[in-house]
Amino acid sequence: MLTYDVIIIGAGIVGTSIARNLSRFKLDILLLEKANDVSTGATKANSAIVHGGYAEKHTTLKGKLCYKGRVQFKRLNEELNFGFAQTGSLVVTTEDDTKPLEELMENGIKNGLHDLSIIGAEKIRELEPELSRDIKYALYCEGAGVCSPYEMAIALAENAVKNGVELKLEEEVTSIEKVDGVFRVTVNEKKEYYGRYVINAAGIYADKISKMVGVDDFEILPRSGQFMIFARGSGDPINTVVFQLPTKLGKGVLLTSTYYGNLLLGPDAKDDGEREDTSTHVERLAEIYRQTKALYHKLDPRLFIRSFTGIRARSSTDDFIIGETRVPGFINVAGIQSPGITSSPAIADMVVDILSKAGLMLEENPNFDPYRKPIITKKPLRPYKEIKDLLNIPSAPEKIICRCEQVTEAEIVDALHRGIEVKTVDGVKRRTRAGMGWCQGDFCRSRVVEIMEREYKKRIDPSYDVERSCVKRVTKSELLEYLKSQQLL
Repeated sequence: MLTYDVIIIGAGIVGTSIARNLSRFKLDILLLEKANDVSTGATKANSAIVHGGYAEKHTTLKGKLCYKGRVQFKRLNEELNFGFAQTGSLVVTTEDDTKPLEELMENGIKNGLHDLSIIGAEKIRELEPELSRDIKYALYCEGAGVCSPYEMAIALAENAVKNGVELKLEEEVTSIEKVDGVFRVTVNEKKEYYGRYVINAAGIYADKISKMVGVDDFEILPRSGQFMIFARGSGDPINTVVFQLPTKLGKGVLLTSTYYGNLLLGPDAKDDGEREDTSTHVERLAEIYRQTKALYHKLDPRLFIRSFTGIRARSSTDDFIIGETRVPGFINVAGIQSPGITSSPAIADMVVDILSKAGLMLEENPNFDPYRKPIITKKPLRPYKEIKDLLNIPSAPEKIICRCEQVTEAEIVDALHRGIEVKTVDGVKRRTRAGMGWCQGDFCRSRVVEIMEREYKKRIDPSYDVERSCVKRVTKSELLEYLKSQQLL
């Protein structure tokens, strides 16, 4: 019977960060994920911001870890090639009162930041010439930025697998028992794995996993946030991440360009949602639009291509919960809401330290390879006349499979053979951007399936997708009609 040194439950950004960090050592590690791919929860549905670290109270674990995580992104991106850009961020106000900005700055300094300043209208115009002239002051954080979070989790997972971590998808943990100092982890109510240490990184289900070992001192209170994303290039006029003043529900609605140049608005915050309800609602999107329009008058809803909802794993403590529990060897890494992406490298460091103090021997793996080649690299889209002859040629590496994002056959084939079986078209989308453009996959979906079936030599069900379930998303026509009815157009 194989007994793993560490079993990690959950393959979002936190679980994959921990797995990759632990793969630096001579350990037998198992990473379990109930979904059909890594990064299918909050990791793929968030604002993709690498936060500065000034918004979280300095007395919280969130406040202590955000900046420590942020400063690792440049190195991690150089090693793993997932997409990161340091753009800076602004917290803006139209009021004459700078006290709220000063309080944020003071808190950020207590969190260890050294790149904060309060700037006036003239400097704001230099950074963001397209923003409203009503903005009078801003808190500027030079080191904040944007990343591609699902690509980051995929890169971490690929690199972890390359370095010996065993990844099991579609294996939902249904019970955990500790017998004679070893955890018996049952998945799908029948299959069993054994491990000396268990790390609970199960996101919105972390409280349920914790209760399996009798630790019930917190609850996950799901908080939904809806987003609007616009066509590639729509974000080009925006140079930084633009925040409004935070509220008790979060950092507020933001305005930013994604790593690939899509304008992104959101999120709002609602506490009355369910753990799996990722539908979007036109009234909520319209309010996001209204708030953003006040700051960026050139916002064009005709460029809207998609809405989505992320479910944040807010804990009843309203802070990260990271530590060994009263059950020796069982470590909770729970309540990882914003700034979870930014904090994830520091969270992984903290977990390694906890394991070491709990008795796990950490011997460096001399064969550890920190590098992972990119699948795609950010590049300008070519004019249609330059690619049209590559759309319908016979199978070839240079054939264009996705015309909106200009993804080639070679890139898709590469994505399919990196140590993690890609079971869905949306899994290919997260790795290559095929299907993320104007037509949202109408053109390329069947073409992607054809390549997957050829490479894997089995039938691929195009309906086998989390994102194509019964979730209801607002369409462009619905949004435009509602905005018009509310006199927002």
